[in-house]
Amino acid sequence: MSSARSVPAQIPVRSELAENVSSADYPLSGESIVCFAGEDWWYHHPHSKNHILKRLAKHNRVLFVNSITLGLPSIGNPDFFHKIRRKLRSYLRWLRKAPEGLWVMTPINVPMYGSAAIRALNRLLLTVQLRLVMFLLNLRQPIVWVAIPTAADVVNSLGAKLLVYQVSDKYDVNEDSALSRAVIRDMDSRLKERAAVVMYSGRKLYEEAEIDHRYFLEQAVDYERFATLPSGTPADIAAIPRPVLGYVGAADWYTMDVALIEHVAKARPDWHWVFIGSKSNVVRLSAPNIHFLGSKPYADLPHYYQQIDVCVLPWVQDNAFTNYGSAIKVREYLATGKPVVISPLYEYLHTPGVRIYRSPDEFISLVEEALAYDTPWERQVRQDAVRHCTWDVRAREVASLFRRLLDGQDDSKPIPSRAGQADIQARLSESETGLVAVKTRPTLQSIRKILSDSSRETSHE
Repeated sequence: MSSARSVPAQIPVRSELAENVSSADYPLSGESIVCFAGEDWWYHHPHSKNHILKRLAKHNRVLFVNSITLGLPSIGNPDFFHKIRRKLRSYLRWLRKAPEGLWVMTPINVPMYGSAAIRALNRLLLTVQLRLVMFLLNLRQPIVWVAIPTAADVVNSLGAKLLVYQVSDKYDVNEDSALSRAVIRDMDSRLKERAAVVMYSGRKLYEEAEIDHRYFLEQAVDYERFATLPSGTPADIAAIPRPVLGYVGAADWYTMDVALIEHVAKARPDWHWVFIGSKSNVVRLSAPNIHFLGSKPYADLPHYYQQIDVCVLPWVQDNAFTNYGSAIKVREYLATGKPVVISPLYEYLHTPGVRIYRSPDEFISLVEEALAYDTPWERQVRQDAVRHCTWDVRAREVASLFRRLLDGQDDSKPIPSRAGQADIQARLSESETGLVAVKTRPTLQSIRKILSDSSRETSHE
């Protein structure tokens, strides 16, 4: 995914974009989509927006705006300068077309939002750059998809026909930013007020939401990529003795249960911990059986899973931020069929095939059980839990939702904000035929009326 074409001096983009914007059999086609992501396309493993927008880009014009950040950590944080260097490298790319057909932009801004003056400067910087790029890429009256609260100051300047807000974390308890909680809450509340719908990517976030225009956008998985693991093992993990306890993803200082890892590594020296992904400089773990292999290309991950015996999620249990997490990696773990042992993450408390620990001793017991007694039947149960929750399905669901919102003045097709996910899927499937593009922009009031009516219809659930 690192290869991409830079934007030339004269950008012949209009003919290029016309290639992939018409598809009569897809719920959403020919639209312009601008997404303010909460991650960076160039150095993060794919999050939900990445997966979904790659698929929507086959039928629509898409601009993926790399994270404008929630602000930097304090200057005394060991990760401060690493984050600065990483973002500067992303700035140098500015605007490039990804191989998947969408455009990726890293707008230049000041990654600080604590003062009104800096926020005003950022609003000007972002508006000018985005309006220029939208003109060059022929993105008119876009659907604006926001997945980071700090975009609140700029979204009204883009001429959007539809604004949607995705909430994937408990933003105001994020410990990796020095930005005050009050500022984050203000931005978050403004976006919730303006958005036609608020899509929650976590069950706990969704269930605690107090707004009517909410929607549960469940996470998904590249099932086919992980379900059949390829032969051939990379040399760095092949050299590590078995059994291997594998963690795939960023090892952030506020998520990792360092004490548990140290305890287990000492109690079971024959078990080898393997961490695949970036590591915070705050996380200091050192033992002969603890191995950090660094970040790997997403396409290479199945080769690494081949050598993992038990997939683990050793997250701290008393952290508000992680308690609301929905960890896509757990779905990837399940898709491999490998045993899965995780901390009690609300999102997966009732997921078949997942072993959940609540103490270091229980972690050891569950890993021992998985190593000694795991069966082909259990492997099947784990894969079946996510077999049909693919990104293809989720992208089509989002496309249908957006189309429904654009056609929001049709009272016969309400969006069930409080329905169960199965009912949501059924209603979306029923609505995918007979849709026509609207000529006028739906009002926020009319959309909310539909959502409110739907809430009353499904409140008995």
